[in-house]
Parts: sequence; C-alpha cells; structure tokens
Amino acid sequence: MKVLITGATGQLGLALLKQLKNTDYQVKITSRRKPQNINQFEWVYSDFSTGEGLKDAITDIDVIIHAATSPMKDSKNVDVIGFGKFLDMNLQIKHFIYPSIVGIEDIPMNYYKYKYQAEELLINSSVPHTIIRATQFHSFIENSLLSKPLFKKYFVPGDFKFQTVDTSEFAAHLIQLIGDVPKGKINDFGGPEILTLREMAELKIKVNNESNKVANLSFPGKLYRAFLKGKNTNEQQKLGKITFEEYLRNKGK
Repeated sequence: MKVLITGATGQLGLALLKQLKNTDYQVKITSRRKPQNINQFEWVYSDFSTGEGLKDAITDIDVIIHAATSPMKDSKNVDVIGFGKFLDMNLQIKHFIYPSIVGIEDIPMNYYKYKYQAEELLINSSVPHTIIRATQFHSFIENSLLSKPLFKKYFVPGDFKFQTVDTSEFAAHLIQLIGDVPKGKINDFGGPEILTLREMAELKIKVNNESNKVANLSFPGKLYRAFLKGKNTNEQQKLGKITFEEYLRNKGK
C-alpha cells in the first residue's frame, strides 16, 4: 500500500515519518521544503497555496494522511481554497485521513473556522475519508503560551482549560487508521487529563526548577469564554497516555 503524507516538515508530519520508518508501507511525502534524513522516502515538492506539484504527489497513491496546514498565515488559501482543489484531484484514492482539532465549531478563531470549513468540504466530497480530531499538542502550549517568562512571571489566561496530547501518540493513532476502512467522522483523540493553563505553567516551573511565578490574565469576549468553558476539550475521549508533566520531563531524552 502506498501512502502519501502531506505537510511532511510540520510537527505532525515529522512525527508520522519517524514512525513510518518502521512499517512496510511505501511512503511518499510532499511539502514545500525537503525534510532532512528521509532517504527511504520519496519526496515531491508541492505548495497548497498555488497547487504546484500536487498532481505529481498523488500519482499511484492509495491512502493520504493530510498533515499539511497553515495556522499562522495564508490559512484560508491553504486550508480551504487549496484544500478544496486538492480534493478534486483525489477521487481515485482508497482513504483520505484528515486530522483536525477538537472544538473548532465552538471557538471563534479564523484558523479554526477554516479547519471546520475544510471538514465540511471533505464530508461533502466523494472522497472516501476519515476525520479524526485531536486536542492541542503538548508542545504547542509550551511553545506558544509558556515559551518565555517576562520579569520572572508567566503572564497567562490561567483559567483556560486544555487537554493536551503528545504528538507522537496522535501520529501512531493516524498510522493505525491506514489499514482501516474509511469511517467518516470518528471519536476525538484527547489527552489524558484536563488542566488549566495556570496548572500547566506551574508544572513547567516545577519540572525545570524555575524561580518564576504565574500571573493570571483575563479578557472579555467569546474567545476567552470558549476556552474557559473547555470547548477545546473532550472529557469522554482521554485516549492519550503521556501527560503534560511527562512530556516536559522527557524532552531531549
């Protein structure tokens, strides 16, 4: 079976490649930049914002795991417009696996809105597919919200709830879907525990033996309330095993 991984240089894409090295699948990867140390994989250049290279990428492919995304810039063009054109090219594949994000219909962020629109495009297409949503990755929270203290403090919306999951565990779950039949939208893949951002900051301070403190911030608006209510979590789907504290302790090992 020949598998295509899009977005091969992203965090999820790299986690997929690391584990696919140990499988019998024929793996083709596609991205704008060529990943390092991928000699056992066939790489094809592609760009979802222009469509360049995508037809070559999908040639002779059975299954696609679509890890390509653009959360920070040009999101609509890549995740909706480019994605829609990509679906029109993939009518002959056996299984399109689409990783998405828990709560995207309830959280008023443009990127989440575009991910939800992409889900709808896939659902309304004739492409055989599985949609699997995950909660935020451990590394995303650490690198985006807990990256650097200011004046010996982490200034955070401390009451925000997160159910972070390890990227490698989600990647392993996606790989298990390759040999399965398309199932439409399936159960979410959530982390093992729900913590507030304050609790996560305090764990980072403890694990790293920091002298920093945590300062709590609050904001008005629907976005703030959505995270306060845990719209990005799923209490019933704690499938991940690696906790945020374990992730912090195992970094670099």
